[in-house]
Amino acid sequence: MKRVMLIFGTRPEAIKMVALASALAASKSLSPILCVTAQHREMLDQILALFSLTPDYDMNLMTPGQTLSALSAKILGGLEPILQQAQPDAILVQGDTTSTLCGALAAFYQRIPVGHVEAGLRTGDLFSPYPEELNRVLTTRISRWHFAATEHNRQTLLNEQVPAEQIFLTGNPVIDALLSVRDRIEHGNASPETQTLLNQFARPYILITGHRRESFGDGFQSICRALARIAKQHPEIDLVYPVHLNPNVQKPVHEILAGIPNVRLIAPQSYEPFVGLMSKSLFIITDSGGVQEEAPSLGKPVLVMRDKTERVESLQGGVRLVGTDEEKIVQAAERLLSDEAFYNQMAGAINPYGTGDAANKIVQILERELG
Repeated sequence: MKRVMLIFGTRPEAIKMVALASALAASKSLSPILCVTAQHREMLDQILALFSLTPDYDMNLMTPGQTLSALSAKILGGLEPILQQAQPDAILVQGDTTSTLCGALAAFYQRIPVGHVEAGLRTGDLFSPYPEELNRVLTTRISRWHFAATEHNRQTLLNEQVPAEQIFLTGNPVIDALLSVRDRIEHGNASPETQTLLNQFARPYILITGHRRESFGDGFQSICRALARIAKQHPEIDLVYPVHLNPNVQKPVHEILAGIPNVRLIAPQSYEPFVGLMSKSLFIITDSGGVQEEAPSLGKPVLVMRDKTERVESLQGGVRLVGTDEEKIVQAAERLLSDEAFYNQMAGAINPYGTGDAANKIVQILERELG
């Protein structure tokens, strides 16, 4: 059996890696090793528990207020003895986090081949999103196998002179995890936490999320003013906002939105209840990359509060960029609320990120490559 180590540390990575862990466990020629850096301790543990996974190596690196440099040093230094002990035949990293780049670099130092899941995302601006764009670019240079979610991602890699035989079009395993959890909820197998949460929202609602550091300051003030206007203009609907714990988010949100009767400010949610919230919403206003990928599979239009997106495929269907401009956010929301044909057009868009079989495709490729 060849052994494939999955290195990840945040909730978004974990959501996309759990399906791969399951597919590797079902393989006849490959077996998974799970190594978590755990810079998102609580949120990461929620995903591991939801999918009944136990890490083989847990670095437990979460420390309040640590800098990117400090975290990077701890990941690189901590992975070296783990890789020397585990001796994996291949490493898989996902996306664009600090654990992604450092996991790939640590593997490179040990001459272990790297597979990059969700390869080929680009905005073309190294500072948007920051530091994720640089993490993606550097991880591409290190990786042997590039698992691209879409044809656009594949073409991006080809344009960067990545050899065609090293690029594989697979879809995104986030859809595998999403559909699994959605089905669990729809079949009545959701946790009591999820059921209790969903029962709180009987009226139609717009789901809001926001946390990008590039929006902190004036951008977040503008976002909150737009949400306040939407809420006041539509007292018949609610705005449900799980508020990120970062003080740069908490302060403007509570200053501007607290006290508006139909704005429901709630705590950040674990993955299963959040999928439930997405499924029941009218549409979603967000700056999350993951939500841009997930919502089209649930038939939910998405307004993205960013000026640029690396997920350009979705802009042809169920996703629209509105930035942090107050007027653009309000106008786009008003159109979705008043124009039924426009709403149905966005809600009916085909998800370009796959149909839920990405993990199996990636494992089949690795079986051939490592066989």
